[in-house]
Amino acid sequence: MKLLTVSALLCVMMALSTVAGEYSWRCRGCPQGWTRIRRRCFLYVPRAMNWAAAERNCLSMGGNLASVHTSTEYHLIQRLTAHNGYGVTWVGGTDAPGGIWLWSDGSRFNYQNWCGGEPNNYLKQDCLQINFSGSKCWDDQHCHVNLPSICARKISRRRG
Repeated sequence: MKLLTVSALLCVMMALSTVAGEYSWRCRGCPQGWTRIRRRCFLYVPRAMNWAAAERNCLSMGGNLASVHTSTEYHLIQRLTAHNGYGVTWVGGTDAPGGIWLWSDGSRFNYQNWCGGEPNNYLKQDCLQINFSGSKCWDDQHCHVNLPSICARKISRRRG
């Protein structure tokens, strides 16, 4: 009798969870290997590529090169480069369309951490690298330079 009761209870619970799941949103979180920082997932890509190839690589994974919006977020993103000695790394900033800095994901360029004298646009440096110099600040760099990169994407949500 106990076995029959437990079996019936399990069937009811499964049926209810299936019905409820059809109408609710469930957060899937970040894909394996990605790191959650606030409402986004980040991935350090150690393979060196030029800025455009790095952006295409991020797009192929459902994201963009990372945008940075606060000092706290910048320091958390920097930690992703720790195992690479905090080396210079591409993020999604560019001023190629006309000298105005923007993020490749379309978000507002509302935080900056430029090194002194930067961005200087030396010989058309149009792409943003982080962890520059001993200060680990931002520098504009030639977009054809091959560097590791950091991708970002929104946390996945799916209809259950």
